[in-house]
Amino acid sequence: MEKEWSQMTKEEKRDKRMKDYIEGNGIKFRDARAKKLYHERVTRQVKVSRCEQPDRVPVSLPAGHYPAYYAGYNFKTVMYDSKALIAAWRKYMNDFYEDMDSFMGPGLIFSGKAMDLADYKNYAWPGHGVGDDAHSFQYVEAQYMKGDEYDLLLKDPSDFAFRFLMPRTTGSAAGLQYFPPLNTMLGTPMVAVRPFTRKEVRDSFRKLIAAGEAMEQWQQELAAVSMESVEAGFPAGRGGMGIAPFDVIGDFLRGTQGIAIDMFRKPEQLLESIDMIYDIIVPRMISDMNANGGFSVMIPLHRGDDAFMSRKQFEKFYWPTLKKYIDALIAEGIQVSLFAEGKYNQRLEYIGDFPKGWVSWSFDQTDMANAKRLVGKTCGIAGNVPASLMVAGTPREVKEYCRKLIETCAPGGGYTLAGGCTADETKNPENFRVFMQAAKEYGTY
Repeated sequence: MEKEWSQMTKEEKRDKRMKDYIEGNGIKFRDARAKKLYHERVTRQVKVSRCEQPDRVPVSLPAGHYPAYYAGYNFKTVMYDSKALIAAWRKYMNDFYEDMDSFMGPGLIFSGKAMDLADYKNYAWPGHGVGDDAHSFQYVEAQYMKGDEYDLLLKDPSDFAFRFLMPRTTGSAAGLQYFPPLNTMLGTPMVAVRPFTRKEVRDSFRKLIAAGEAMEQWQQELAAVSMESVEAGFPAGRGGMGIAPFDVIGDFLRGTQGIAIDMFRKPEQLLESIDMIYDIIVPRMISDMNANGGFSVMIPLHRGDDAFMSRKQFEKFYWPTLKKYIDALIAEGIQVSLFAEGKYNQRLEYIGDFPKGWVSWSFDQTDMANAKRLVGKTCGIAGNVPASLMVAGTPREVKEYCRKLIETCAPGGGYTLAGGCTADETKNPENFRVFMQAAKEYGTY
């Protein structure tokens, strides 16, 4: 008789979550080689994530939006033309089939049409705030929540997000500022209809529905690429994208300047808000993972690096809720991978404080020898060929850099050869292919 979920250990929960992924159940592989490569790749990746020694160092190419340029398009084109986007990523997948162990599909490229219809204010994108030749989105930094609005956020975060934040960050949602407080939905006759007597509210809902329909169509079209990649033998981890509680406020509410000031002027309100956000996002993430059968969560860290805050501030504002978040996921059998943007040299002594084989760290500009020594005992590590070298270097230089990383980080297992960040503007495709050459020549155990 199978154990009840609440009675399972975290290892038993993880095994149950990952069973189909590891075994490849339900996948219609395109041929026998694809099936063989799938099992080799998934075994390699699972071993590394658990700090074990695989057959060789796995390779994760820092491609980003490079497939668009490799196929002769640019970023703007693939944002607005799903056929071009699918063709580009399909070509990249097939041409680099032997050169990578994992494939990142185009799911993080948003529909330009949907963004236009939404009039989204948080991003600038080609032809909409930045030049047509821009290689990526540009985040638009602003204080979308004013410094004196913490009390509104803390009193009712859903109401604040709906009536204050959305009208400021999404032009099509401007009419929501005229919506009554959401708690007035309780017990008044015809209360659900009354807000729509205002034309501004009706207009906003129509615009948001149109943007949602465009996004739905875009996602349905792009799903074909993800399915093809799995059938071609590239494991696709089921999971979610998380965010550190501090970064919710720093990224989407107060901005860099605002939250930097708040650490000094409003520390108690900031900490209370961080705790509140933790209480919201962690149960929601676990619920989402349970609903979609996920087993891993990826969390990019935006404002925790050495340059943004002191170690004392990191220990007070950033790390406690992030650590608690990760621990809560692990307890539910969910593995966690984190991308440490910037430098984490001053954080290495304690970011490995997790049970062995549950957390993986991808490093951008962190010293990898120290990362291996201080973090690699309990966590998988990945990184960190610089994007500048990918763009301006020769294949020989890139391969030599890979060799040094492998010799430093690979002993004992637990290491993935990867970029520090994505290298969209790489011109020479050989700079990507030498990753696998280096892994096979220097990273075979």
